[in-house]
Amino acid sequence: MSTKRTIEFTLNGRAVSADVQSQWNMVEMLQGVFGLTGARESCGQGLCGCCTVLVDGEAVTGCLSLAAAADGKTVETIEHQEQGGQLSAEQQAFIETGGFQCGYCTPGMILMAKKLLDENPDPSDDDVRHYLSGNLCRCAAYPEIIRAVKRAGEIRRG
Repeated sequence: MSTKRTIEFTLNGRAVSADVQSQWNMVEMLQGVFGLTGARESCGQGLCGCCTVLVDGEAVTGCLSLAAAADGKTVETIEHQEQGGQLSAEQQAFIETGGFQCGYCTPGMILMAKKLLDENPDPSDDDVRHYLSGNLCRCAAYPEIIRAVKRAGEIRRG
């Protein structure tokens, strides 16, 4: 038996509320209630990173995080990266370097790159590899992804 509850939180900079089923994960809520399709459930086991979202600034796997856990929190998705018609440094760098191929993993990669660059504005290749080790790219665009993250750091630093 599932039960519904109303949660309130900040989603991509605005206060929202949602009626969620107790068993829903974050991806189901983001897609079903808010129509945000950037976070994608792929493996369903928290192993691939396609469902990455930021909750109170921390990267979480949306397929394993219950929607109700967003109550009172701040949730940021890939859809919030573009602001006022301007791509984020990470988005721009992924385009410039070809850091994506099919694009399925790209939202999670970009959010993890943002988190990394917030913590370390000038990471080494090994830093990038280590930080993104929980995000899988089935197209094997890893060299381009590393270049994209490093390029995003350059863009951020001006």
